Amino acid sequence: MGYDKDENGNLIINEKQAKIVRRIYAEYLNGKGTNRIAYELETEGIPNWNGKAKWYESSIKKMLSNEKYKGEALLQKTYTVDFLSKKRVENNGAVPQYYVEESHPAIIDKETWEAVQLERERRRAYAEKYNIQKMDYITNTNPFAGRIICGCCGGVYGRKVWNSNDERLKRIVWQCNNKYVTKGEKGCNNRHINGEALYMAFVSAFNTVLENREYFMSKWKEQINSEDILKRVTAKRFVHIFKDAEPLQQFDKEIYFKLVEKVVIFEDSRLIFSLLDGAEIECGIE
Repeated sequence: MGYDKDENGNLIINEKQAKIVRRIYAEYLNGKGTNRIAYELETEGIPNWNGKAKWYESSIKKMLSNEKYKGEALLQKTYTVDFLSKKRVENNGAVPQYYVEESHPAIIDKETWEAVQLERERRRAYAEKYNIQKMDYITNTNPFAGRIICGCCGGVYGRKVWNSNDERLKRIVWQCNNKYVTKGEKGCNNRHINGEALYMAFVSAFNTVLENREYFMSKWKEQINSEDILKRVTAKRFVHIFKDAEPLQQFDKEIYFKLVEKVVIFEDSRLIFSLLDGAEIECGIE
């Protein structure tokens, strides 16, 4: 995907496909997951490498980790074990591998490619830390899934529907998944929070950053010169979002995904938004 071969067998960029590759990398760094990226490409009817509008999460993951897109090549990823059947298997060290830099034109610049690898590792470590099985949904209708952390026990909050049998009384709330007694142990006492309150808390957090834009801009400009590639790329994204931003009046899911790592809820009705640039913004809820 993204390349053709010329008459000499050399890789040349297929610009039509390369635009899709660049889109995938950009959207991943903007907070989207591989599952959602695949779903949206398929929904839009975007053709894949064989011309069909069919995309799989596994394919997106492979594309995001493929060094080919930064113009480099790892040779002998697979090798032939039976020359009669021409059967090839994955090379796990059975035969030598060779890494070639600048072997062909790059579709993705090295900084972006390396930032994606660091972001993949950040998400993996986050999911492992909080024992989260799934937080990458095909749509963004549940933007807080896996991102609300209990400030009392360190557990993850889950979405609950109260009074689900009566539409007039039905409420969406979030509460700690460790709330109830298990195996004779007392559950977590932290408070629940209404879904609407979470939306408005993000609006408040965003506008707090905006009110202090000058301070944060100086901080982001310092981070742009950081040796940490992911920190540099993240700072550039924050500058782009906030430089001409107006105060939010309502919750914006796309901006939320670009900015927020997690939200920590405390029993005294405090929320702390941990942003991907390392900042923490405190808000109060009723």
